[in-house]
Amino acid sequence: MSTMELQKMGEQEALETLNGAVLECEKANSVEDGDPTMEATAAEQEGFLSHTTGKKLTQFTDFEGKTSFGMSVFNLSNAIMGSGILGLAYAMSNTGTVLFIVLLICIALLSSYSIHLLLKCAGVVGIRAYEQLGLRAFGPGGKVVAAAIICMHNTGAMSSYLYIVKYELPLVIQTFLGLTDNTGAWYLNGNVLIIIVSVCVILPLALMKHLGYLGYTSGLSLTCMVFFLISVIYKKFQISCPLNGTEPAMPLLYYNGHNTSVGKDEDECTAKIFTVNSQTAYTIPILAFAFVCHPEVLPIYTELRRASKRRMQNVANVSILAMFIMYLLTAIFGYLTFYDNVESEMLHTYIKVDPLDQLILCVRLAVLVAVTLTVPVVLFPIRRAIQQLLFHGKDFSWVRHVGIAVCLLFVVNLLVIFVPNIRDIFGVIGATSAPSLIFILPSIFYIRIIPSEKEPLRSRPKIQAACFAALGFIFMVMSLGFIVADWVTTGWSNTGGH
Repeated sequence: MSTMELQKMGEQEALETLNGAVLECEKANSVEDGDPTMEATAAEQEGFLSHTTGKKLTQFTDFEGKTSFGMSVFNLSNAIMGSGILGLAYAMSNTGTVLFIVLLICIALLSSYSIHLLLKCAGVVGIRAYEQLGLRAFGPGGKVVAAAIICMHNTGAMSSYLYIVKYELPLVIQTFLGLTDNTGAWYLNGNVLIIIVSVCVILPLALMKHLGYLGYTSGLSLTCMVFFLISVIYKKFQISCPLNGTEPAMPLLYYNGHNTSVGKDEDECTAKIFTVNSQTAYTIPILAFAFVCHPEVLPIYTELRRASKRRMQNVANVSILAMFIMYLLTAIFGYLTFYDNVESEMLHTYIKVDPLDQLILCVRLAVLVAVTLTVPVVLFPIRRAIQQLLFHGKDFSWVRHVGIAVCLLFVVNLLVIFVPNIRDIFGVIGATSAPSLIFILPSIFYIRIIPSEKEPLRSRPKIQAACFAALGFIFMVMSLGFIVADWVTTGWSNTGGH
């Protein structure tokens, strides 16, 4: 056989390999390494296949991300951080400092590990969509369940953000106008204000075609929350304990200008290391709710420049570490300022101390800006889930893009108008969808998707993933049980035992 014939046979084999002999997972892994040469080769192969077969072998691997590492960190950090930061001091008051710190560390590490599982699954199958991972793992049913959980969680998150706007913005406007009471004017009506904010601020940002465009607003949102943290630390050294402006657990007596309580515990202004009460049931859901960013991970991964599993994991680790530090400092200094007097929404406690405090007024305004700018980031995964369920495979349509955003904001505004308490949002969402997104879904996707031959023999990650999923189920059942028991007890107490 001549050299020319050998060369022709080699070219024929290469062409056959290009036409379908290469498995999807092998192709995805070559792109996953982040090597520009391999990425270019994969892109050329996809371009050739799109002309020859008329369909793409994998989902989202042909999208060339243009978002920088820093902007991706801003977007993911903004997705992590939100209204949950306002409930962390309350969570610490109901667990104690040591137990709270242990739980915070555990939730942060588990969140990072679950993101690792998601990225591993996406790298093997070449799919960077949560719903498509559900489809690959369990068929159409898995796709529907994943999309439903994402919609439920992010709808709850958006509701909690707008809940803060509903109750804080009227107070901010009232203080700016120098009013001591709410006059009932339309511009002091929280329900009216959330509609105005949704239409004038959130909707235009939510109409952006790509999530990466929101990196600048995410950076502004994080800056506002850094200002919030600095103010919380500063106020710790300005507000004395016991508080004059809050309602103490026991009646107060005033003697020589100082307040003392009848039967007051001596350790009222002493931090508790470990404590358990009826409200402790809300602690883990609040922490889980504060760290959930998993619906945004894969969309951000899709738009990341020079995307690779390692690069996206670094984005996640930096974001989680930054938010862990912010959460920890906020909880510690907020708790050490108010101790057992801290409320589930910490800003309300500052208002009781001094409603006209100019610094707290600026803090409240900064928090309003931060949570408002977070809503469009959280809305993107819901719209993507709806598109995956109802319009998968269809070309981009501005009418559909805008229509979904308008409908979502309409539903969320209705929820905010009728939800009685932000703690209920933290508790229910944190106890149901949060463990599903952090623990259960990434684990079972990993078990179903990752081939056994790709699993290291020593570490047995599938066994670890199974234990991780079991932990999520236990956490969900216990949290829901405690929350329901608290609701029943509270309802029984409010009716006087009748």
